[in-house]
Amino acid sequence: MTELGVVYTAIQRPNTAEVEALSGYGTATIHEAMGRVGLMRSYMRPIYDGARLCGPAVTVLLQPGDNWMLHVAAEQLQHGDVVVAGCTATSDAGFFGDLLATSFRARGAVGLVIDGGVRDIADLQAMDFPVFAAALHARGTVKETLGSVNIPVTVANARVHPGDLVVGDADGVVVVPVDRVAEVVEACRAREAKEAKVRARLAAGELGLDVYGMRAKLESAGLQYKE
Repeated sequence: MTELGVVYTAIQRPNTAEVEALSGYGTATIHEAMGRVGLMRSYMRPIYDGARLCGPAVTVLLQPGDNWMLHVAAEQLQHGDVVVAGCTATSDAGFFGDLLATSFRARGAVGLVIDGGVRDIADLQAMDFPVFAAALHARGTVKETLGSVNIPVTVANARVHPGDLVVGDADGVVVVPVDRVAEVVEACRAREAKEAKVRARLAAGELGLDVYGMRAKLESAGLQYKE
């Protein structure tokens, strides 16, 4: 059962070195290296070109059209955190704008991921405050109904626990469980090294058919070449 009206003030975060290491990889690489899991739904997009974020999650459960808990969450922020907000029901209201971004940044946050709407897009871009959201909408919100802070939340079909590492870039948003961060960093390094070798072969003119050993499988599947 979902807890409402609670704020957990102590969460486990990955160490800074692990966060910095993983920040060097894209969401596609992380997703693949982690076993093709962890991605949020494709509608979660950066609100401006070039937006990118990486940091441990301070999670928020919102009520539809109510941004009260985002203000509550600001008190729990530490340097490098990403606020990750889900909602008890679908809502595209503008939960977040430049004033909350100013508050979050002053508290050390490096971005927001929200399965809802945001507004003041031009101001957020001018501030270079990265936001990944489900919608852009000017409609305002109220502050009347309690949600919670730092409980597990489901955001765009991805389960996020407080302290999980969240990475967002032009390809989407991926969630790395806090207890898997070190493992995923090593898997990303290995994948990048492997891809560098493949890239060099492709750049030299070799075909993916040969680099990836596809020909035998294609023949077995029944592919035929005809003149």
